[in-house]
Amino acid sequence: MPRVAVMTDSNSGITQLEGKEMGIGVVPMPFMVDDTTYYEDINLTREEFFQMMADGKDIVTSQPAPGDLMKMWDEALEKNDQVIYIPMSSGLSGSCQNARMLANEYNGRVFVVNNQRISVTQKRSVQDAMAMAANGYDAARIREILERERFEASIYIMLDTLKYLKKGGRITPAAAAIGTLMRIKPVLQIKGERLDAFSKARTLNQGKTTMINAIHHDIETLFGGIDSKNVWMYAVHAQVPESFAPFHEEVKAAFPGYEVEAGQLSLSVCCHIGPGALAMACVKKSDQL
Repeated sequence: MPRVAVMTDSNSGITQLEGKEMGIGVVPMPFMVDDTTYYEDINLTREEFFQMMADGKDIVTSQPAPGDLMKMWDEALEKNDQVIYIPMSSGLSGSCQNARMLANEYNGRVFVVNNQRISVTQKRSVQDAMAMAANGYDAARIREILERERFEASIYIMLDTLKYLKKGGRITPAAAAIGTLMRIKPVLQIKGERLDAFSKARTLNQGKTTMINAIHHDIETLFGGIDSKNVWMYAVHAQVPESFAPFHEEVKAAFPGYEVEAGQLSLSVCCHIGPGALAMACVKKSDQL
């Protein structure tokens, strides 16, 4: 049975401490803040990140340096036969493609997964990979399964502000101004490799209902109407602990019988949408587990 090391990046929301507890490597994602480089969960905490946002700092996501990534692979291969590396979706960053190019230097010992996920759905892929590795699957087989199941997950995010979509060039300043004036709360969707507009809500409650209905729809159509035992469900947020607890309860009430895991959106997502967002996600449980 091959010894397979599982690795991911901090876009998964897995902290350095959680990674050590899980027995996996977590590549810290770099952020450029006013021309200074910070590394998530190394010299940049969530609290510091959101304070920088509040202070109006210019924050830009970046990619791991090739040398840093390869150093972690090299260290993992000292004790393991193979590495399975699960970075964020290739549709949201070029880091996945760059990692695949670097993996070519390892003669079939490093396998990079492109399964189009981020945040809690990416974390779920990591957990599935760990379970498969424990069951004796080699890295090639794990990658094959994760990529085959890449579309069996959805995330819906209700924004509190349009400021950061405008800043990132995803909407025009005029559209942002009109949306802000009308107090529109857009609901975005991450499914597969894209971050897209899904719906526009006029109120907080309307936005919550939109997300709940969308998840119900995906379970019925995308997953074929499977029961609660075969779905991972998540309620997550972007630095709004005061309003998250009641939202979490609403999600649990809307999905009786489901276990709804609470969590936070990863900083790479928050960088583009800003603070104050509420979100839901669902993942179909792997047929291999």
